[in-house]
Amino acid sequence: MDLTAQRITAAPKSGAGTEAKPRLGDRIDAWLPKIVLAPTFVCALVFIYGYILWTAVLSLTPSRMLPKYEFAGLAQFEALFANERWWLALKNLALFGGTFVFVCLAVGLLLAILLDQKIRGEGFIRSIYLYPMALSFIVTGTAWKWILNPELGVERLLHDWGFADARFDWLIDPDMAIYTVVVAAVWQSSGFVMALFLAGLRGIDDSIIKAAQVDGASMPTIYRRIIIPSLRPVFFSSFMILTHIAVKSFDLVMALTNGGPGFASDVPATFMYSFAFTRNQIGLGAASAMMMLMIVVAVIVPFMYSELRRPRHG
Repeated sequence: MDLTAQRITAAPKSGAGTEAKPRLGDRIDAWLPKIVLAPTFVCALVFIYGYILWTAVLSLTPSRMLPKYEFAGLAQFEALFANERWWLALKNLALFGGTFVFVCLAVGLLLAILLDQKIRGEGFIRSIYLYPMALSFIVTGTAWKWILNPELGVERLLHDWGFADARFDWLIDPDMAIYTVVVAAVWQSSGFVMALFLAGLRGIDDSIIKAAQVDGASMPTIYRRIIIPSLRPVFFSSFMILTHIAVKSFDLVMALTNGGPGFASDVPATFMYSFAFTRNQIGLGAASAMMMLMIVVAVIVPFMYSELRRPRHG
């Protein structure tokens, strides 16, 4: 056995000296995907991660109108958390984000379940629900600003119908202004969530449902015990997307309420824009931007971690 092994080891590898060199076409085919993706990779590296790094640097400087690269420690973060307007923006983000994500998930799931009943005209109805997603948040905010305007929209319509005491002035009510943003955002995004849930419902094996029906399970029980738990990945994806939309909400708020009345509907994104670009406090704006990034990381990373660990323990 040892002699045979030594002979095999000592013997030259078959074809080692006659291996054909790769042709030019094969080399181009191997390098073409890398060449095509390289500009995108470089742009992402510079304009996403590079600007994140630059913002982090600015948040540690006393920069005001122009960047000033002098280390100031955490002074900008101390000023940020001493600002009452920042705490109001965080409170509004919690109200807006929590309500927006919960209502979007509930409405999207309900619409998907209704459309999954094989009703006639499903394609037409699905297009109607998805149409708002084709609009930008600026258009959505402008349209809902007209609808909720007491002089032009729903309140004026109710008055014309004879309901003289009817009031629907959420847009100018400091306590309700943030909920007008929720209404417009839900109208914009619930159709997209519905499409995600509908795709998830269509991916569930019918044989499992039929087996449960044979065992005598009712449809509400099947939905509660089988179908909705099977949609866990869709819930996770929808939550990720909606949370991201909620934290970065800027254009919808600016178009609908401009952060008002007063600062009643101010959110971290509008706070950052106001201080960085209109009040010439770039350092403070950069600190608020870094806190927004930390909020996204604090909310999403635990969900990603639990979701990635789940199959290993399944």
